[in-house]
Amino acid sequence: MTEAVSQDSTTLPARAHTLTMENRSRLTVTGVTRVISCDESGATLATPLGDLTIGGQEIQVSELSVRTGEVHLSGHIEYLQYAENRQSKQAAGGFLARLLH
Repeated sequence: MTEAVSQDSTTLPARAHTLTMENRSRLTVTGVTRVISCDESGATLATPLGDLTIGGQEIQVSELSVRTGEVHLSGHIEYLQYAENRQSKQAAGGFLARLLH
């Protein structure tokens, strides 16, 4: 019984990141560290895997939890796109990568 409790989503590591889409009209994103922008044509969210851009029509944030990093969006979702997080990219390349940028 205690294993089921430890599997609960509230005990996930802070950097866990998932996407769940339902019929291209509802999207749940976990592991969000910041909402960069949001309007009816899309939203950009900062995640541990890079900035996630969601594009579409009539996009709305229906729920946002700062405590858990979970965001619920609704609307007509047309695309999802990740952009590399510059900070993690530089850290991965080390000193030489920072010199060349």
